[in-house]
Amino acid sequence: MTTRYRVEYALKTHRRDQFIEWIKGLLAVPFVLYSQPQGVFEGQDGSNVLTQTREEAHRRYSEILRDVEIMVDDHIANQNDLDNPFPSKLKLLVPSIGPFFTRLPLEAAFKFQDRKRYISSRRFVSPSFNDIRLILNSAQIMAVTTYGTLQLATFDGDVTLYDDGQSLEPSSPVIPRLIDLLRKNVKIGIVTAAGYTTADRYYARLHGLLDSIANDTDLTPTQKQSLVVMGGEANYLFEFDADSPHLLSPVPISRWLTPEMASWSESDITSLLDVAEAALRDCIKSLNLPATLMRKDRAVGIIPVNPEIRIPRESLEETVLVVQKILELSTAGRSRKVPFCAFNGGRDVFVDIGDKSWGVTVCQRWFSALHGQGREEDMIKGENTLHVGDQFLSAGANDFRARSVGTTAWIASPAETVELLDELAELMGKKMS
Repeated sequence: MTTRYRVEYALKTHRRDQFIEWIKGLLAVPFVLYSQPQGVFEGQDGSNVLTQTREEAHRRYSEILRDVEIMVDDHIANQNDLDNPFPSKLKLLVPSIGPFFTRLPLEAAFKFQDRKRYISSRRFVSPSFNDIRLILNSAQIMAVTTYGTLQLATFDGDVTLYDDGQSLEPSSPVIPRLIDLLRKNVKIGIVTAAGYTTADRYYARLHGLLDSIANDTDLTPTQKQSLVVMGGEANYLFEFDADSPHLLSPVPISRWLTPEMASWSESDITSLLDVAEAALRDCIKSLNLPATLMRKDRAVGIIPVNPEIRIPRESLEETVLVVQKILELSTAGRSRKVPFCAFNGGRDVFVDIGDKSWGVTVCQRWFSALHGQGREEDMIKGENTLHVGDQFLSAGANDFRARSVGTTAWIASPAETVELLDELAELMGKKMS
């Protein structure tokens, strides 16, 4: 049952994506004009009515998404024209829209998803947020395989590769699909918020995948080494190592730190985390949270005092927004010397130094022609990168900023990741043939 709580919660600004909501509004018009639900009750003759209605709705949805596709093309041309001081039409209509790295074949993506989800056949339920999210996903992977070559795929961990708080077990259907990407010479980066300093902790979470790669006789040594784990958003890098007891070896920070990240001073990092820690302590007190503080060298957060306790979602969201605002207004935050990410992990809240845009960037540099030590022009480009994650809302979501450095796909479960990878494999197979 849809409760008043769920309705009101979905209307909160920080829980919405303006681009998806805007497209949803555009598609609501033909839904109202062409739905004709009375056809359902017209008996035998109603079948013709329903067929005509479905075809008309499909045509109008396709036309609208083709128009949006053209507006995205115009936005790309505008963003690439450095001498043009004026915003694109899409930017005026959706002020929060960011950069695009590829075209988006939205009409073709809609037709693909319509065959799977029967969007045009629905008479009582209009095109939803999830419908549009999946259309955008399909459009993006069509683009990254059609207009270029996918060189790097990065993935979030929890809810993307495995269920929240769980591990990547050997039986996971995600594993053979990731290995298939490695066989196709696509580099893989697992960019996770989990901030561990030792390989054994990551092996515990990813052992199913790591063991499968180590035991796979079809993968070349180079392909096996095409997997890295970037932990703590952008703070700890591990590379696959078949000779390591945990199949991962830590990479010295001097080998992967970007010049921009090297400029973050330890004193500035400490100052920012001190402010975040004080804000989190205040939230624990003011919201009476059953939580305890956890401080790390590059992060600070709150976790439940008992693993069996779940902190209410509203309290987690409130904590994220309060801490984020306090940091933005603090001296450490206003200086913008050190970027940070405050996010709701579902069971906890953490503030990390850096964010996933930096984590993905490190992967792009690491897999460059000179193995992380090359020039900026040698690194894998945004149009050849796909980041897959589950948190893309504008606040308290740590995959959101990955949009600034590569193409993205927004999934809602590991099962959706499997579907996305199957779709990607099919498109890559068609291109190779």
